[in-house]
Amino acid sequence: MTSNDGDTAYADQNIGSGNNLIESDRVEGTAVYNRQGDRLGTVRRFLVEKQSGKARYAEMVFGGFLGIGEDVHPLPWDVLTYDVDKNGYVVDLTKEQLEGAPRYGMHEDRQFDDAYDREVRGYYGLPVLV
Repeated sequence: MTSNDGDTAYADQNIGSGNNLIESDRVEGTAVYNRQGDRLGTVRRFLVEKQSGKARYAEMVFGGFLGIGEDVHPLPWDVLTYDVDKNGYVVDLTKEQLEGAPRYGMHEDRQFDDAYDREVRGYYGLPVLV
C-alpha cells in the first residue's frame, strides 16, 4: 500500500481498526454529527499538547456555503465521541449552540492562550485543564 503522495515506503496499517488509536490524517475531514444525526461540520485538524501529546481540541469547520463564510469552532476533545456506525464523531450540541460558540475565521491565526482556553472550555461547561 502507498501513502496519498505515492510513497511506497508507507504502509497503511489500519491502526484505528483494532484498538483506540487513529492516524492523524484519518481524523482530518471526519464528519461531526449531533445526537439527532444532523451533520454539523468536519474536523479540519486537531490540536495536541506539546508536552503530553494528548489531543486537546478538534477544529471543526461549520457554517457557510460552498466554502464561503465557514468558521472554525474549537471543540474540546472531550466533547467528541467516535461513532463507528456513522464513521464520524458525535457531539451533544445543536446547530444553535454552535452558532453562539467561540469561533474564528478560516484564515485567522488564533492563539490558544489561557484566557481563550478558559473561554472555550467554559462555553462547553468543562473545567479548565492545568
